[in-house]
Amino acid sequence: MTNKEIVGKIISNKMNKTVTVAINKKTSHKKYKKILFKTKKYYAHDEKNQYLIGDIVKIQETRPISKQKCWKVIAKLK
Repeated sequence: MTNKEIVGKIISNKMNKTVTVAINKKTSHKKYKKILFKTKKYYAHDEKNQYLIGDIVKIQETRPISKQKCWKVIAKLK
């Protein structure tokens, strides 16, 4: 089984070795056909505290590192 990978934007890096990544999805309303934007936040592991707010990163699912953190940052895209 492969691990999931998602691309998102870092919105917070205030925690030690942890960044908050926001994933934006566009969905269509079933009845009215209006485009809706949904945002989901993930906590990802950043071992060296090297990523800054606004960076576009790729995160990968991993084993649970803490209660809420089960993703890790694998690459910076922009």
